[in-house]
Formats: sequence, structure tokens, C-alpha cells
Amino acid sequence: MRQLVVLSGKGGTGKTTVTAALAHLAAQTRPIVLADADVDAANLGLLLAPITEETRDFTGGRIASIDPAGCIACGRCAEVCRFDAVRPGNAYAIDPIACEGCAACCYECPVQAITMTPQRAGQWFVAATRYGPLYHAHLFAGQENSGKLVTLVKQMARLRALDSEADLLLVDGPPGIGCPVIAALSGADGALIVTEPTVSGAHDLERALSLAAHFNIPALVLLNKADLGPTQAEAIVAHCAARNVPLVGRLPYDPTVTEAMVRGEPVTVGAGPVSGALRETWALLQSRIFGDTP
Repeated sequence: MRQLVVLSGKGGTGKTTVTAALAHLAAQTRPIVLADADVDAANLGLLLAPITEETRDFTGGRIASIDPAGCIACGRCAEVCRFDAVRPGNAYAIDPIACEGCAACCYECPVQAITMTPQRAGQWFVAATRYGPLYHAHLFAGQENSGKLVTLVKQMARLRALDSEADLLLVDGPPGIGCPVIAALSGADGALIVTEPTVSGAHDLERALSLAAHFNIPALVLLNKADLGPTQAEAIVAHCAARNVPLVGRLPYDPTVTEAMVRGEPVTVGAGPVSGALRETWALLQSRIFGDTP
């Protein structure tokens, strides 16, 4: 079983559109499992018509909780809290929004009236799609530990892929280069980085390439809407060549992409310039990932 993670150094490059298209193409010849690792804004399902089969709670960090019956209002908790999360009164209380879960108040309470309570920070889901099972999640607003939730989603998807003897675990990664991206890259056999011919696209591509290189993950680059900025596109191609990073495709601007999104299906279901280019890209990816002859 191979793992391919689709990334972008910035949002809006077409990463999820590409992932959905690859899912459609891969599933025609191989058993696959899908994971949407963008737990802050998962949207791969918008193109795959998922049917939720299972919903589970995700417990993130812990927050302090004061038992009002046991509190003696000594104020020690307020003294040691560095986040101004303790509210004084006849019995002190914790502001759950301000609490960072450091547990300093819990350790310092002289009457053990403070406990650290696990916090329900999100949910993760198992869904059936026309191309294979999809694992995805939703991190609640204001919650942290997105990297932990990404790891959970990927672990469960990987176990499903191993149990079902799937050939490919295809992951729609988060944008950027932060902790969620690092979690999504863990254990991957390759990172397909989708970029666009703009100054910001080139800048964030370099960040993503450096991240993949740091973790020794082979990187591949797909240039989206390449015809809208020819000069910048050629600069990106030259940069990839200088870094010895394979360019697996150049996608033209194509209105059929928007039309497919409105219909809620991968662009490769229909015909058009982008559909044809993505089919060529998938043939190259198969040769890189599985050793198939393109």
C-alpha cells in the first residue's frame, strides 16, 4: 500500500479539485482509501457525495475545572495562572476560553478542588463514496490540536487501507506548512504539491518543497492554470528543474472545472482540457508511485 499526500503551500491552488480527480482515476483500476486531512475546512466530500457511516468524538487537550463545593477562595490558582483564566468570587471559576490547559492551578490548589477535564474538540467521520471509503474530520471553532486530529484521521484511514488490502491511500492535505501538514506527511511515499503561476504560488511552493525535503518525502509538482501566467510558470518549471523535482503536469485554465464543482463531481468525470491533462498526470504518477509504465 502506497501513500500519496496532495499538498499546496497556500490555499486556493486547486489541491482538493486535483485530489478528487485522482480519486476518480485511481479507483477505476485500483482499490483505494481516501483521507481529508484538512480538519479545519474539510471539503473533499463536496466532490465525492459521501454517505456518513460512522461519527466519533475527538478529545483534544484538557481544561481546568474548579469544584465550587471544595474551593476555599484562597486565590492561589489566580496567582499562578499566566493566562488570566481564573475568575475570582466566593468560589473561584475557570474561563474555558482563556484556559490553556497547563494545569498549574491544579498542581497548586491546596485543597485539590481543581481537576483537568478532557475537552471535546471535534469529530471525525467514516463515509462511503463511489471511489472508496473516506475518512475526514471537523475541528470545532477555537480548538487546538489540529495536528493530533490529522494524525488520528490518517491512522484510521491507513488501518482501513491495510485491512482491505488497498493499493493506495490518497490524502488531501491541509494548506501551508504547519503542524497539520507535518502530520499529514508522516509516513507518506510521496507529496504532490499543487501550485499556481503567481509570485505567492512560487514562494509557497518553495516552502512546501523545503518541508518535504526536510522529512525526506519525495516531492512532485503539478502546475495549475499554467497558461494564465506564462512568465511565472516558466520560472517555476526552471526552479523545479534546478531542485531536481519532477514536474508531472501543467493544467490549463478551464471553465469545466467550475462546472464540475457545481455538479459536485470530479472534473475528470467529463471531458475538457483539464480532464485530459489530469489523466496524463495520473499516468505519470502511477509510474512514479507503483512503477507502472505510463
